[in-house]
Amino acid sequence: MLSFNDITVRLGGRTILDRATAALPPRSRVGLIGRNGAGKSTLMKAIIRQIEPDGGSIEMPRGTRLGYIAQEAPSGSATPFETVLAADTERAALLAESETCEDPDRLGDVHDRLIAIDAYSAPARAGRILLGLGFDEEMQNRPLDSYSGGWKMRVALGALLFSAPDLLLLDEPSNHLDLEATLWLENFLKEYRATILVISHERDLLNNVVDHILHLESGKVTLYPGGYDAFERQRAERLAQLAAAREKQDAERAKLQDYVARNSARASTAKQAQSRAKALARMQPIAAALEDPSLSFAFPDPPALRPPLITLDMAAVGYSETPILQRLNLRIDPDDRIALLGKNGNGKTTLARLLAAQLTPMEGEMASSGKMSVGYFTQYQVEELDTGDTPLEHMTRAMKGATQGAVRAQLGRFGFSGERATQKVGSLSGGERARLALALITRNAPHLLILDEPTNHLDVDSREALVQALNSYSGAVVIVSHDRHMIELVADRLVLVDSGQAQPYDGSLEDYTDFVLGRGGGAGGTGKSAKSDRKADRRSAVAAREKERKLRDSVKKAENEFSQLTELRTSIDRAMFDPSSVDATLAGLTMTELLKRRADIDARVELAEQEWLKATEALEDFDREEKAA
Repeated sequence: MLSFNDITVRLGGRTILDRATAALPPRSRVGLIGRNGAGKSTLMKAIIRQIEPDGGSIEMPRGTRLGYIAQEAPSGSATPFETVLAADTERAALLAESETCEDPDRLGDVHDRLIAIDAYSAPARAGRILLGLGFDEEMQNRPLDSYSGGWKMRVALGALLFSAPDLLLLDEPSNHLDLEATLWLENFLKEYRATILVISHERDLLNNVVDHILHLESGKVTLYPGGYDAFERQRAERLAQLAAAREKQDAERAKLQDYVARNSARASTAKQAQSRAKALARMQPIAAALEDPSLSFAFPDPPALRPPLITLDMAAVGYSETPILQRLNLRIDPDDRIALLGKNGNGKTTLARLLAAQLTPMEGEMASSGKMSVGYFTQYQVEELDTGDTPLEHMTRAMKGATQGAVRAQLGRFGFSGERATQKVGSLSGGERARLALALITRNAPHLLILDEPTNHLDVDSREALVQALNSYSGAVVIVSHDRHMIELVADRLVLVDSGQAQPYDGSLEDYTDFVLGRGGGAGGTGKSAKSDRKADRRSAVAAREKERKLRDSVKKAENEFSQLTELRTSIDRAMFDPSSVDATLAGLTMTELLKRRADIDARVELAEQEWLKATEALEDFDREEKAA
């Protein structure tokens, strides 16, 4: 259906795509993934010809209809319903022709085609799509200009889905959706009968919808069968094979280098040494697995406060004189993890702003600890960052009076160390800007974190790092998110914001998903019997991750010790057999002293090897226990 061969794209003197090659199976649903800034959107724009590649070719069957959302949201006096209907240009053209056509034969062809494309049921299909994206009947018939940018992008998505292209291209389609609309979209895409290429960082979408993963890294693409979990397993196996091959090559390289060093000066072995030197020069290094040291989230832990942090008693909140939410009764303790559920427009952000003290109760009472501080994250903070300043300048202003060491330390917790702290914000990716905004709101170690859609623009790895950081954070957390993976791993209490109230939801997130998709259950959940001990599970997961980290650190430390000792022993051997290559640390030692030192190193190598084996076995035992669990 779609293939691209040796695609190369350079932007601003930097190579984004480097001879990328892949062939997507017909009618496949492919998830395009990669780290922030890897070039996913660039590849998609090359496919739709918005960017002309510097080299390579893109091929697809002639007549393929492409569908892609433009960056500019639709606007004007047209309604969402009219905009979606107009997206099927063939239907619109045929209907217009049927009104004016006077040729009976041509008119018959027009009606046959209208029947073939199911044109007469189109209004019902358009209404269902808009309803799934959160537009009720009244909203479907309001002018586009009465909506915010996020809702307009939903209209654009609805128009694209309605047009039913042969190749559907989606670039992070859930960024402007709430959880309910995200669930509907997943269900829709599962039933879509043409080829889909979707850029997404939603683990659930990548597991539930796609049947292939196209991974973009270092300008190259690799196609993996299956969803995201299958990709992770295959990727881990591939990296392990790569590491083993690199280790074997390093050993062979060291062996050749040692031979060349010991035998080049001897007439009897110079020829063999020269041959090995040529083999060494021809040996192409196997690249090590890329690691991004900037992938970091570490929230500073706040000083302890007695519970409760916040108590709402029959509170009402809204704007001007109109309450959005009423009869609010909620208590937040220092170790709470709460997720707010409910459709966009129901009042989740209003409740979040009340808890952040940006709004005051119109009725009832709100009591909070006098010493409590709150960190409130929204997408507006990301958008309002000064693009001409650096992270260091932003944090220096925010931490007025703090030492440069303290400012740098806070930035380092979020991956902005060294030169990264002095990059212009305008050159940062969306995910990096989100990380900077999180660093800014947590600079004072808040007791309560309120996060409104914190995962927008974060790639899968960054989201996982954020989840781990939240689970390690000792303060309270309130989350508004459409990312089910994050909610499931972080939240131990669910609050449903609906019909002007915020009530505890006693069911699980799976119960709520079933309710939204009409698979049984109710808005109140299944009662306390359906609850799991989420807090205990979360703490257990944090402890397991910490144990695994310590075990891996032990293995790495033992490996480094063993490697260093082995290199030292090689240097001693070289000094004994080829005095001209003596290392500075061994210069002046007699043969007896070298032999004595070698014997000492042998004993230490044996001990280091035992420690390495012991650490490796402990890690393998841990991995087996985790898999069994």
